[in-house]
Amino acid sequence: MGDLVTFGETMLRLSPPRHTRLETAGSFDVYPGGAESNAGVAATRLGADAVWISKLPNSPLGRHVVSDLRRCGLDVDVVWADSGRQGTYYLEVAGAPRGTDVVYDRADAAVTTATADELPTETIRDAKLFLTSGITPALSSTLERTVGELLETARDADVRTAFDVNYRSKLWSDTTARETLETYFPLIDVLITPARDARNVLGEAGEPAEVATALADRWGFETVVITCGADGAVAAGDDEVVDRPAFETETVAPIGTGDAFVGGFLARRLDGADLGTALEYGGATAALKRTIPGDVALVNREEVDRVVEGEHATISR
Repeated sequence: MGDLVTFGETMLRLSPPRHTRLETAGSFDVYPGGAESNAGVAATRLGADAVWISKLPNSPLGRHVVSDLRRCGLDVDVVWADSGRQGTYYLEVAGAPRGTDVVYDRADAAVTTATADELPTETIRDAKLFLTSGITPALSSTLERTVGELLETARDADVRTAFDVNYRSKLWSDTTARETLETYFPLIDVLITPARDARNVLGEAGEPAEVATALADRWGFETVVITCGADGAVAAGDDEVVDRPAFETETVAPIGTGDAFVGGFLARRLDGADLGTALEYGGATAALKRTIPGDVALVNREEVDRVVEGEHATISR
């Protein structure tokens, strides 16, 4: 069983190659994509023993998800459903002024009916850390309950919990999100949130260090991490507040960057690293992800080490 267990939906992403428009695309590149499985892959690639749990349709597309994630190195423990469908989304990539467009097709996905009773909760009880995100409870009222029950399962088993706010305005309003997330907060040890979500969803204004400290004090979180995009990240915990800058990167594929950060950060914390080091590895994993097509960070520990140490890539011959 894994030291890190994650739970959530993984979709199949279909992207037209070479910036083609969706309406004229004759072919698609296909990638697995889901916040929690993305984080699990990143953690695995940095040496963590991670498992993703979920519910998938017993169909060729559901099995495609499992095969892809296993090829990325992530362990998978899923419930197979006889009904429901495999969620997908379409990503049309373009620069300014057109911009990138996302079209979701995830209604009635099998995962939206997942209950705690049918999921492999023993996997959570045997873990060191359980991770989920704010995307998952937004998908259905069933998952809203399930997320709370899984967090309670972890807490009852003395398993630490981590939660990535990861707000999506296409799924629910900021008011509904805040009301729901606050019911989970007493069960969460590590909160990770973008600065914009801390401000717009959680109602915390101020400098990132102030926000991290305020959230930790208000809800009793063990650790709060505020990600600030190009300005790096800040963490409050271990009786200190630390910050680290972002690493320079050439952006090829930004989707999944935040998930890569979460996976890199948690992998190093599970390995016993201090907050500053964990922030560096989260940032380095995120920077590398921006150079990799698809949603997952297909990195290795050696190249993440090089980014942290400030070494530039060379041509391998």
